[in-house]
Amino acid sequence: MPLTVHQIMDILPHRYPFLMIDRVSELDEEHIVAHKNVSFNEPQFNGHFPGDPVMPGVLMVEAMAQAGGLLAHHCGAFNPGKQNLFFMTVDKVKFRKPVRPGDTLDIDVKPLRKGGKIWKLRGEATVRGETVVEGEFMATMVDRENAE
Repeated sequence: MPLTVHQIMDILPHRYPFLMIDRVSELDEEHIVAHKNVSFNEPQFNGHFPGDPVMPGVLMVEAMAQAGGLLAHHCGAFNPGKQNLFFMTVDKVKFRKPVRPGDTLDIDVKPLRKGGKIWKLRGEATVRGETVVEGEFMATMVDRENAE
């Protein structure tokens, strides 16, 4: 079930410059494949690193988490009109190669434990088929104070 950036923005509350998912090519109950086009115009490249731009690892982890939020929404666990999705833990993260402007980050996230308000997920992101980051993370769904 592919998603466009407009459909993604209907689900996730993130906006520029913090929306890390540009499109979804695969989505079912057991995994999501999402994509982030890394552009030189993104603000982090002004300082990370001048003359040798590299995507910060924390933003790659955030991209995996946002993909996980889309997966949770697809499975019916996350209601963005009434809930926020927050990190609880980040574990076993390994950065393998730098990601640079012009790359496309292909993100595959699978649930390790799903259901209820706490999910555990495993993500792996690749560029041109080579793993650049992988890790596990947990997230919880918290009711919003100003829910619709």
